[in-house]
Amino acid sequence: MTAGTAHEWASALDSVVVYAQGALCRRLARGSVPADGRVRVTGLPRSLDRGSLRARVVGAPGVRVAEARVEVGAEPLGAGPPEALRSEVERLREDCAAVRGRRDRQLGLIEEVRALRPVPPARRRDDPHRRTPVDAWLELSDFVDERLTRLHRRLRELDEELRRAEHELTVAVDRLSRASTASPPVRVETSSSAVLTLDGAGDADIEVEVEYGVPGAVWVPAYHLTYRHGDDTGRLLLRASVAQRTGEDWSGVRIALATADLRRRTELPRLRSLRIGRAQPAPAPSGWREQPAGLAGLFSGYDTAVTRRGANAVPAAPVPVGAGFVDGTTGAGSASGPLPPLPPPPAPAAHAAPPVAPPVPGGASGPFPQAFGSGTGDHLAPPSASRPVARPRTGTRPAAPARAQAPASAPPPVSGAPAAYAPTAPPTGPPQPDDAALDYSALVLRGPDERDGRRGRLFPGSAEDPVAVEYRRRAGTVAALPLPEHAVRPRESAGSFDHRFDAAAPADVPSDGTWHTVTVGDIPVGLRTEYVCVPSVEQTVYATLVLSNNTGQALLAGPVEVVVNEAFLLTAALPTLAPGGLCRVGLGPAEAVGVTRRTNLHESTSGLRNNITVLDHRVHVELANRLAVPVSVEVRERVPVTSDADVRIEERAGWTAPEGGTGPEDHTPGTRLWRIELPAGGSAALDGGYEIRIPAGKALNGGNRRS
Repeated sequence: MTAGTAHEWASALDSVVVYAQGALCRRLARGSVPADGRVRVTGLPRSLDRGSLRARVVGAPGVRVAEARVEVGAEPLGAGPPEALRSEVERLREDCAAVRGRRDRQLGLIEEVRALRPVPPARRRDDPHRRTPVDAWLELSDFVDERLTRLHRRLRELDEELRRAEHELTVAVDRLSRASTASPPVRVETSSSAVLTLDGAGDADIEVEVEYGVPGAVWVPAYHLTYRHGDDTGRLLLRASVAQRTGEDWSGVRIALATADLRRRTELPRLRSLRIGRAQPAPAPSGWREQPAGLAGLFSGYDTAVTRRGANAVPAAPVPVGAGFVDGTTGAGSASGPLPPLPPPPAPAAHAAPPVAPPVPGGASGPFPQAFGSGTGDHLAPPSASRPVARPRTGTRPAAPARAQAPASAPPPVSGAPAAYAPTAPPTGPPQPDDAALDYSALVLRGPDERDGRRGRLFPGSAEDPVAVEYRRRAGTVAALPLPEHAVRPRESAGSFDHRFDAAAPADVPSDGTWHTVTVGDIPVGLRTEYVCVPSVEQTVYATLVLSNNTGQALLAGPVEVVVNEAFLLTAALPTLAPGGLCRVGLGPAEAVGVTRRTNLHESTSGLRNNITVLDHRVHVELANRLAVPVSVEVRERVPVTSDADVRIEERAGWTAPEGGTGPEDHTPGTRLWRIELPAGGSAALDGGYEIRIPAGKALNGGNRRS
């Protein structure tokens, strides 16, 4: 039974794992196994990677998949959604053209009526002057005004109708351009299917799982954060923006998101043993078998037909005949003796040359057949009394008489032994096939026009299906989609780790190449609200959220929508957050918390001879909480730092230096912090300062006033 008559099973897409680029799809098919065990699982997309096909039997321990390969089929395609959209676009385009034509005719009528004006009759020389009838002028003017009013009213209606028609046409064209690529816009649909050979199935119904990889799928993380004022916890919802153009719609599919690279090689290295002693030949690969000799003889009938077709025409290029070559254009040739007559008879050879054996079709050349070439040597010149014949080497049998001429596509020879036809030594040692030579399902039998020993032999396919290549090229365009605001690619934010996030519910992602939002699930995070201000720079208090990752997975960088008290606040950028890490998300100014800062500088001298200048900087900060809940405020100040031994700085305040490595961000040197809890409607005052002691004859760069 051929693959074309294999029993067909319909399949349904069950789950998809979307990687940083590309996806791994899993389909399920169920049915009864025929007697020969060969079934075809349909529904696979054309953009799939043929080398990624995997299949296994689910729930039947004694049944296994003996063979799995991808085949392409074609069938007529009915009118699908893209065809209906295309018909709708054509109809709306015709309607729009008809409305535009009516509008243009209306404009023509308006121009005709506007051109109406009274024309007096021609006045002869002897006629007296006539009085103009004013009533007729007024009646004509009223007629033109009334007519133009009606025409302009109709023109406005036509303009509105044309605007609506153009809008509907634009919407239809946009829908057609965004239509899913799962339904191709052609009359004949080509689809891929997996042909499986099952062993030990019997006649029972079994379920088969088919897994394959496809390009054209990308995703970026996104978050939705909800919290209320005064709460220590919040709800962080992980979402994902997914775009795919794989050629199949993901409808009701369980989706998982992974940060790994699907194209990264993961096979284990092959470790070869090292032996001390006499060298031994490497064993041949398992399953390898050399191709038999004499495969080029498969095309002897083809060579005979080519000779008969070319016997009635004068060759326009040098054609190999027997043991010599004749140029049919000039009559000059190179041979070892007189040639037999041919219709039309060519000119005799002008010069004698050493006997040259013609090429053996399939790449073998020389006076004896080479390895994997013709085993009969039936392409040598026939022996005759007037022509010397090339003989085989000592110890080999003579060549058989020639029965066919080499194909007309063979290149012309040059004087001497041409490199293309020179005998090649047979390979020595065991064969060393590569992975492509071991893929027997991808080997192709070479035709009669092949050369260099390839004629009649099996070689890996030279070119892939161009349709599948085009499908994969189109699928790869989603990698160039512009990212949403604040979005970061998973591989850029994941760093050296890889994680997988499974969606809580099935989702729908059409194959249209645009971004779609998929809800993954809730992430438990610690959350507290803090207010931060730097009054020395700006006397404004900013609200921030401090997030702590309490899970075993990292939170990738991406946009986060913040909703406070059930009201959308802003969209911020969330950095990558490792397990157990902290980060701070800014929420903007907090108008209900006020801050005021005042400074004072007192300059004096000290020392035995007043040789030290003392710069006493005093800072006074006042805070006021006008919220109905208590708040925690962090006030940041900065004291000068110096590496000069003559400058000494002494602090006089209740602030503290930030602890290194424990905060959600790094601090610059000299940063000092006040942390204070303000009750609802309460206020507080903070006093601090520092002294700078410098030699009396010196001054600070930029002035002695530092605040």
